[in-house]
Amino acid sequence: MSSGAGRIGEADAAAYLETLGYRILRRNLRGPAGEIDLIAHDGDTLVFVEVKLRRGTRFGSALAAVDARKRARIRALAEDFLQFLPPATKVRFDVVTLRQGRAILHRGAFS
Repeated sequence: MSSGAGRIGEADAAAYLETLGYRILRRNLRGPAGEIDLIAHDGDTLVFVEVKLRRGTRFGSALAAVDARKRARIRALAEDFLQFLPPATKVRFDVVTLRQGRAILHRGAFS
């Protein structure tokens, strides 16, 4: 997310996740394949989080916007990040969708 609204959405998503007990480790991790919005710990699981903000459904749902191509980019970035961690690290991919001030967590949205 690069827009001002996107950055606010990421901040809102991070705050929401913290209320659920997540510990935010990184924001906006950039790599050759793109960007991961948030990296967090949920207990002993490392979570890569994509944040999607939608004002309406004209172009589809926010969750549907995390299509196969986007998931592949996130996985590639996660693999690069994981090279520096123990191989037994538990990993999960979550998506937080934001619409009309409401955040929804899609835990384990893809693998």
